[in-house]
Amino acid sequence: MKVKGLRWWVITLICLATVINYIDRTAFGVMWPEMGKDLGMDESDYAIMLNVFMITYAAGKFLSGKLYDIIGTRMGFVVSIVVWSVASIFHAFARGLVSLTLFRAMLGLGEAGNWPGAVKSNGEWFPVKQRAIAQGIFNAGASLGSVIAPVLIAYLYGHFGWRTTFIIIGAIGLLWVIPWLVINKAKPENHPWITEEEQKIILADQIAFSSPEKKEKGLSVLKILSYKESWGVLMSRFFIEPIWWLFVGWMPLYLNSKFGFSIEEIGSTIWISYLGGMAGSIVGGWYSGKLMETKTVDAARKITITIGGALIFLGLLGIIFLVTEKNPMTFIYIVAVVLFGFQFAIGNIQTISSDLFRGPSVGTLAGLAGTVAAVSVIIMNSLIPMIASVSYTPAFIVIAVLAPLAVLSIYGLIKRIRPVELESV
Repeated sequence: MKVKGLRWWVITLICLATVINYIDRTAFGVMWPEMGKDLGMDESDYAIMLNVFMITYAAGKFLSGKLYDIIGTRMGFVVSIVVWSVASIFHAFARGLVSLTLFRAMLGLGEAGNWPGAVKSNGEWFPVKQRAIAQGIFNAGASLGSVIAPVLIAYLYGHFGWRTTFIIIGAIGLLWVIPWLVINKAKPENHPWITEEEQKIILADQIAFSSPEKKEKGLSVLKILSYKESWGVLMSRFFIEPIWWLFVGWMPLYLNSKFGFSIEEIGSTIWISYLGGMAGSIVGGWYSGKLMETKTVDAARKITITIGGALIFLGLLGIIFLVTEKNPMTFIYIVAVVLFGFQFAIGNIQTISSDLFRGPSVGTLAGLAGTVAAVSVIIMNSLIPMIASVSYTPAFIVIAVLAPLAVLSIYGLIKRIRPVELESV
């Protein structure tokens, strides 16, 4: 049996895994008021668990990147989603601070693997010109999950309560493993269902792939860090990541404190902003691939990242100077532009790891970049409560500055986006 466009089935499953990922992580915040009440916990306990989640999430990005390089993307994804799905189910049996914190830590550790795994899988399954659109499809899952989660969780909670809801969404993740193992039987060079035409498209310009005769050894972390191009990826992720998480984590609180939005009003409007992010994921990937028809990979990536950074910067200026208490929907629409710009750029930043290194090292750099990104988010989350006690405006100013810094990191440290090992020869 041969399946046309097998690579698109693979990336669709990864996108679906990302939707499940965001549903599982969002459920906690949505159901917290009743969970906290039932468990006798307060907001200080909630803050502790948020920090624990981000710490294990940061560590998990690097550890899972190494894991994927060792056992491959097929089984790597299985490990990641089983860990986070089981952790989600365990939430139903929490009895207090210690057990719930342990389960949140386990969830962060498992969920972290989704991102380096997607980068590595895209490097294996897609030619260079299509990697950004593949990454865009994957990243769209984050925005789609953010749109779906509040509605789905509210529905399940209303019918089954918070404990059963955690069991249901955890079970959904475990069910995902079945089609993944069936469809993603092997890498493109050995997959029995892949057509000869698709195999040639994928393998024609890949940087490298492991052959059955000779398994290539990945570079050490120190060796990867010896290239300044790696630092370009790391610094760019450090600067740009807080922009997304500021809105994902703090926008509901901002809408409540600034405009007096109720939970219902937040739920009925916030999805508009996330739709902007989802559109940016797809369009940014498509645009980069289109540019590669006439330009180099280096030019296509940098042009796309620059446009995304400019949209973020201009959007944040709009929030700072145009939004007032009388026009809350203006804020919602401008945030849609900011998230569009973020996703327009981030897919290309993430896929640079597979542009620079050979297959066995891609997951390591992607995981390390994810860890660095999570650390910057932890720093931001520590500062926001102090800043927001006066006004959110300083926070918007800070992340407005971060956008051009992320772009400059790429230009300053990556002279040319190409395999670094070829440059060093």
